[in-house]
This record gives sequence, C-alpha cells and structure tokens, in this order.
Amino acid sequence: MKIDRLVSIIMILLDKERIGAQELADMFEVSPRTIYRDIDAINMAGIPVHSTSGVGGGFEIMQNYKLEKKVFSTADLSAILMGLSGLSHMIRGKELVNALAKVKSFIPADRAGEIELKVNQICIDLSPWMGNGNTQPYLETVKAALQESKLLSFEYIAHHGIKTARTVEPYQLVLKSSHWYLYGFCRERKDSRLFRLSRMSNLRMQERTFTPREYPKPTLDFSEIWETMQTQIKIRIHKSIMDRVLDFCSFEHFSPEGEEYYIVRFPFIENEYYYNILFGFGDKCECLEPLHIRTEMKRRIQKMAALYENEKRGTLSSE
Repeated sequence: MKIDRLVSIIMILLDKERIGAQELADMFEVSPRTIYRDIDAINMAGIPVHSTSGVGGGFEIMQNYKLEKKVFSTADLSAILMGLSGLSHMIRGKELVNALAKVKSFIPADRAGEIELKVNQICIDLSPWMGNGNTQPYLETVKAALQESKLLSFEYIAHHGIKTARTVEPYQLVLKSSHWYLYGFCRERKDSRLFRLSRMSNLRMQERTFTPREYPKPTLDFSEIWETMQTQIKIRIHKSIMDRVLDFCSFEHFSPEGEEYYIVRFPFIENEYYYNILFGFGDKCECLEPLHIRTEMKRRIQKMAALYENEKRGTLSSE
C-alpha cells in the first residue's frame, strides 16, 4: 500500500545517507517510476529529498533538514492514525499493520494520551452495515493484483442487467460514496472503466502480468454536471420519513404543512435511480409537481400493482 511504502521510504532515508531508485524499487517490488512518484509525494509533503545522478547517486534527505519526531504535531499524528485505522476495517494486511506501528513510533510518550483522545473523537468505519459479502474478499484480490500487476477477470452486471465477461488491467481502488470501485483498463472495451465491486461475480486474479500504461485519472466529481441536470420537484412527506429525505436535501428545502407533514423542494433527475428513490419512501411520500412526473409515478405504480393481480402466480409460489 502506498501509505506504508511512503512511511517506509522516509524511515530508510533517515537511516541511510543515500539510496538508489533501483534499490528502493527492488526492496518494495515496484518499478523505478513508482519510486520517483513516491519521492515527488514526499517532497510535496514538505520533506526535501535531493536526488543525484551518476555512479553512487541516489536519493537523500537534504543535509540542512532534519526530521524529528516533533515535526509531526498532535493534529498531524491524529489525522494519519484516523485515516489508517479507517482503512484497516476494510483493507487488511501486514502493510497497514506496519504503517500503523511506524506512525505510532513517532508519538512521544508525553503526548500519547492526548493523541489517543483525539483519534477516538472520530471513528471511520468503511465496512457496510449489511450487503454484498463478496466486497471484503474482492478488495483483497484487487489489492493483490494491483501490487503484482496481474490481470483481473470477472463477470459484470451493468445497467439494465446486462452481464458481460471482462478482463481488466487494475490501476486503482476507489472508495466513493460508501461504495468500492475498481478503476482499470478494460481489454474488451479497449478503454479505461470504473467497475463497482458489488456488481462483480467470479472475480479471479490471473497468472498473467501486464506492463502498466499511462492512464487518465477517473472523473469522480460530477457536482457541476448534476447541477445542470437536476431540477426541483415538490413532494409532500409524512414527518416519519423526514430523516431519510434529509439524506438527499437540506432542511432549508422543507416547509411545514400542519403538524404531520412537510412540503419539500426535492432535487430530481428524470431517470430510474431518482424514481426509485421516491418509491423507496413508500406511501409516506406523494409527488405534487410537476404534473408529468406525478403522472409517470402513477403509471409505474399501476404497472407494479399489475404484478400482484395474478393470484395464480402467488398460489404456485407458495406450494
């Protein structure tokens, strides 16, 4: 894992006067290009690493800079420990254990209690309350493939239930809105793709390796696009589902109607996802405006009700 590798490289640079890129690459079983990117990240973090070329060259921390335990403030160490602890709930392995141990070694004895208190003030648990039981083992498989540059194969359920077989060069694990994704180059589509782990089945790491290619970073921020696509509809909700509706809009969108109900200006896009959100509120929610969305809701409800009008089907399933 990159965090563990960065911490390890810093400690190696503190211990050695100079070390070459190839030696570091061999040590961590990555490419020299990856090591150069790691050194850039360490420099950006404020630790000046100097590189020299030629025979006997390599990386070293600049002579006029000394990294001490005091360089990390209480807030710095608390933030690092919170982040690593949050990841450890979902991504297990000796890398995270080692990283946690190394970061904790920077904590002076006189500040241990203060830092433990701050770390415990925020709990980050990325594991789901319930859901697809494959997520945890799939995370481990993807992590191993990333580290070893091995191809992944799986079956994928895309939009409208279309099932396809994929072979992918893995490049990133992405956590977005409580869901894990694999970002990689799909050899079937010959392009970079983002795959949700919960929609995969039969995930396998192949023995075949691949040569990492340059790839564009995934687009993860769609806020500007959503703003142009979204409109506001007017819904009437019972107070009993107010907490659930607040997951999608703020309290400023609510106007009380009597003691039991609220009128809500609800953000909406005319697609399956948003219609299903409204249906998820059940009979505690009524779409008031605009008329064409209210009419579409009625049509979908009638279509759903028609499924239950076939009494014979219900009798057969109970036998």
